[in-house]
Amino acid sequence: MPTLTHVHTSTRLQAAVLLLAALAAACVPRPAAEARSDLPRDTAPAAAPAEVGAIAQGNNAFALDLYQQLRAEDGNLFFSPYSLSSALAMTYAGARGDTEAQMSAALHYTLPQTQLHPAFNALDLALNTPSSQGAAFTLRTANSLWGQDDFTFLPAFLDTLAQNYGAGLQLVDYKDEAARERARQAINDWVAGQTEDKIQDLIAEGILTQDTRLVLANAIYFQGDWERPFNPESPQGNFTLLSGESVSVTMMSRRAETLYVDGEGYQAVALPYQGGRAEMLVIVPAPGEFETFEQSLTAARLSEIAASLQPSDVKLYLPRFSFETELALAEPLAALGMTDAFDPLRADFSAMTGAPDLVIKHVIHKAIVAVDELGTEAAAATGIVMEIVSMPQEVRADRPFLFAIRDTDTGAVLFLGRVVDPR
Repeated sequence: MPTLTHVHTSTRLQAAVLLLAALAAACVPRPAAEARSDLPRDTAPAAAPAEVGAIAQGNNAFALDLYQQLRAEDGNLFFSPYSLSSALAMTYAGARGDTEAQMSAALHYTLPQTQLHPAFNALDLALNTPSSQGAAFTLRTANSLWGQDDFTFLPAFLDTLAQNYGAGLQLVDYKDEAARERARQAINDWVAGQTEDKIQDLIAEGILTQDTRLVLANAIYFQGDWERPFNPESPQGNFTLLSGESVSVTMMSRRAETLYVDGEGYQAVALPYQGGRAEMLVIVPAPGEFETFEQSLTAARLSEIAASLQPSDVKLYLPRFSFETELALAEPLAALGMTDAFDPLRADFSAMTGAPDLVIKHVIHKAIVAVDELGTEAAAATGIVMEIVSMPQEVRADRPFLFAIRDTDTGAVLFLGRVVDPR
């Protein structure tokens, strides 16, 4: 009898342990399933140097166009046009008709789609090439897709993104509230992981809804040490705000041969990072000329300034700074001309699903930058949230009906009638 009691107790304990283990496993978020194209990423895309150059030039033109849309906002401003352009290029792969034409013009996509995506791929692969300088220089980008698990996406669209952007489709559930929150956390965790935890909570609560069907995400991370660092001990110095007020800041300094130009109404220097892969171009407008200069800045003028730099003996003073920006870009992008992409009645992303049933709801961008005596760390991420276009409620007045003509200010009914025979 004692042995029988012992057996029953052990069995109950084992059952309890198994039950607890099952409950614990159920509480652990599972990685999203993936609907990846059968095609691998093309690591040797057939893109001519001129085509890659067209992508870079278009990115620069878009960067300055968007800057002009955003510069009216108060305070510091920082964003990654490359991250935005890459995420929007993935969206563009599904665009057709007027939506495609408007996006092409606004984003300065000058190549046809058959050439544009391989050229983006070639540029992205070049940017992600490991540097021989090791930890002194890091530059990487990544893309991902997060789609509703019971929603159909066309194989050709998935093939384009797999081949050229290395992005498989992570299957999630936006319809169920709890699953939707898990999807949001998964997207944010992916972004954080790609940006060394610098970009947190890209997709805020409430952005995803039961109508969300697709989120396209891009992340970019950069860390570079100056080729010639600043003096290790930086004293306090004065910085004059646009208002004319002088404030105390940590002012870095160095004297070195530096690429420099003293142009009409500005000075500019280029500060290379170790490895020669990147540089920071700093443009300082003349006192009282910042807003005028800023308003006149275009991609062409930026290129002219960079081309005019010459080596010179320069004593440079630059403030140490660090800040983050968060941008909602649907309105600025629409202002650049891509209006249909945000219009449920006009958006045509039929190359994604076979029907014009998706519309861009949000374009979210976060960026962070930190500059000190040793170098620069910067990260950015873009999230494009697409929703299903709601089917319109249909009203057919094909039977007897009532009608009223009302004053909308007071609610007074001015006329009232019915139609039982419209002949």
